[in-house]
Amino acid sequence: MNRFVFADPNLCIGCRTCEVTCVISHQEDSSLAGLDPSDFSPRLSLVQNAQTTTPIMCRQCDDAPCAQVCPNNAIIHEDNQVKVIQSRCIGCKTCVIACPYGAMNVVTKMVEDEKATGLFKRRVPVSQALKCDLCNHRAEGPACMQVCPTSAIKIIEPETLNETSRQKREAAALSASLIPSL
Repeated sequence: MNRFVFADPNLCIGCRTCEVTCVISHQEDSSLAGLDPSDFSPRLSLVQNAQTTTPIMCRQCDDAPCAQVCPNNAIIHEDNQVKVIQSRCIGCKTCVIACPYGAMNVVTKMVEDEKATGLFKRRVPVSQALKCDLCNHRAEGPACMQVCPTSAIKIIEPETLNETSRQKREAAALSASLIPSL
């Protein structure tokens, strides 16, 4: 079972700190310096409506529908998480359609064509599938979790999930024992 990041909608205030921190965390120099607004691509999406505000991020699914439909095997299971191998991604967006949580995004940027030379320099589109990668580049873990002002974002380890499930079963059994027999 994979670990994943989960946000409690009862605690989220919609401040978007998680989105900003996600973008900064994935910058080469981890700062806002030189960040073009068109490059603002967090690996999570904040959902806001009249009843709920919460960030949606990859659940690191064990069966990973996104990986199952990827035609280039750009999405793989490795180190107890679901990873995107950018060099294989062709930007087909099949993973976006397959993700049941809406946690996958495909972002297209214009970059200098490395193959063009001299007068033939040009910009070409390059697509990347983006999703929560648990900030595996940071020893401290997910940046969003560290900056959330209400502690709404938590990492869920398999052990935590098993313990939560055990507690709920016990509570259900306890409440069932309080029901008068028929």
